[in-house]
Amino acid sequence: MFLQFCKDHTTLVILIAILVVVIPFLIYYVMAAKKGHPKGLIAAALSNMGERFGYYIMNAVLLLFIASKFGISDDAAGWIYAVFYFSIYVLSLPGGILADKIQNYKGTIMSGLIVMALGYLCLSIPVFGGDPGNIPTWVLIFTCFALLLIAIGNGLFKGNLQAIVGQMYDNFEAEAAKKGPEALAEAKQKRDEGFQIFYVFINIGGVIAPFVAPLLRSFWLKAHNLAYNSDLPRLCHKYIDNGGLQGNDLDNLNQLAAAAQSGTPMTDMSTFCTQYLDVFNTGVHYSFFASVAAMLISFIIFTCIKNKLPNPVKKEKSAVVDYTPEERAANAKEIKQRMAALFAVLGVAVFFWFSFHQNGQSLSVFARDFVNTSSIAPEIWQCINPFFVIVLTPIIMLIFAALTRKGTPVSTPKKIAFGMFIAACAYIFLTIIAIAKQYPSDLEFATWTDAAKMAVKSSPAVLLLTYFFLTVAELFISPLGLSFVSKIAPKHLQGICQGLWLTATAIGNLFIALGVTMLNNFPKQWMCWAVFAAFCLLSMGVMFGMLKWLEKITK
Repeated sequence: MFLQFCKDHTTLVILIAILVVVIPFLIYYVMAAKKGHPKGLIAAALSNMGERFGYYIMNAVLLLFIASKFGISDDAAGWIYAVFYFSIYVLSLPGGILADKIQNYKGTIMSGLIVMALGYLCLSIPVFGGDPGNIPTWVLIFTCFALLLIAIGNGLFKGNLQAIVGQMYDNFEAEAAKKGPEALAEAKQKRDEGFQIFYVFINIGGVIAPFVAPLLRSFWLKAHNLAYNSDLPRLCHKYIDNGGLQGNDLDNLNQLAAAAQSGTPMTDMSTFCTQYLDVFNTGVHYSFFASVAAMLISFIIFTCIKNKLPNPVKKEKSAVVDYTPEERAANAKEIKQRMAALFAVLGVAVFFWFSFHQNGQSLSVFARDFVNTSSIAPEIWQCINPFFVIVLTPIIMLIFAALTRKGTPVSTPKKIAFGMFIAACAYIFLTIIAIAKQYPSDLEFATWTDAAKMAVKSSPAVLLLTYFFLTVAELFISPLGLSFVSKIAPKHLQGICQGLWLTATAIGNLFIALGVTMLNNFPKQWMCWAVFAAFCLLSMGVMFGMLKWLEKITK
């Protein structure tokens, strides 16, 4: 009976198993944060965790949802996703400028949460404006407007909360400096670790979120006596779009439609396709209500703890001093050097995010079409990345701490360079798999019979290993990049500099849709993965070339 329950509720069982593993790690991180870190770290991390939980509910399904709702190609859906992802991060720059200008970081953060909640509320309304096979253009425009609200809110929230965490460690180091050089050196080493803990809490929300939409979608389908299948939305749209079916599409549609109805004979394929798309997409819409709830919870948490958090340093009018020309020149030179180092690392970060954020683009399409995910929805595989973040972070923290104790600490710039090499390993691995399996383009693969596809689909272990490499790379780059920015940013430009880091992420995200385009149009799949591997290796080489200069600036 137990085995049958597990088979019938595979997704739920996996979620429970992940929670069993994650909860002890959560306790570990809370205990670690209480040892030698600023008191506000956990409070800020919890607020961020709630916001990220709501965001990743939507993000896990966004590309596949847009394609299934509007019947557009993966390429077109990918570019909508990419522009949204670009906006999510690029708007953090004006969000940081605004907070720096009005010196109200906390009010800006709270405003961002409210705006995001409104965006998710708009997405949760199952507006179709007609039958699912003929949705008016204004519905797509309304959906894009909802995504714009989420991007604006995120711009007000994300970078400014990171600036507050950076200020925590500025204050922490200032207090340690009063105790002597040794205490200051120890406090400075805590900054990287603190940002890693902060980053882990983001991923605690991220590891659960990908399950929400698939579980609700499957529940809604089951309530209408239908079963989930990731290929059906595409085939249903093709059928409704007269003449859209090609090759073996009709045979595949008949076979999958019968299975979705538990073998019930098909009486009217047009009615089935319309009903399936309606129920399928409505189930996803309702999952966005969970994102609204997450924003409100995050808002409540932040409201309760905001008075315990520091305000990033203000430029005091009284601080104006009659510097000598030599002193002014020295200050200006230091700021220029810091900003030059920042922009150099930002250039490398662009290529990392272009490669890493394929988890919502080409890797989602790869999971849907080329991996045997018959019992687990392709979106759920995105939980692997945050799961690995939670599990691997303490190991990496212990390794770095051990090296520091031995007197051979690894600098932040060097960690970032190693991270680019590890990211390259993920795509080199996928390149080898694609060559061994002789995978064609995704468009050609879609025309194969269902039996032919199943014969060459990869094991889920391929996704596990790919996300393992990408997660280790992420842990070497993303939280440490935040730490690097907080170290190097001039005191009066903390919000703007955090916004610049997120802008570099945005630029990388703007081009992530190229992953789906390459997957669809390159004659052989391995060519797509080889492009990402090449970008990562090139970025690694550039980073190592700048290493001595960057280490000198950050001392």
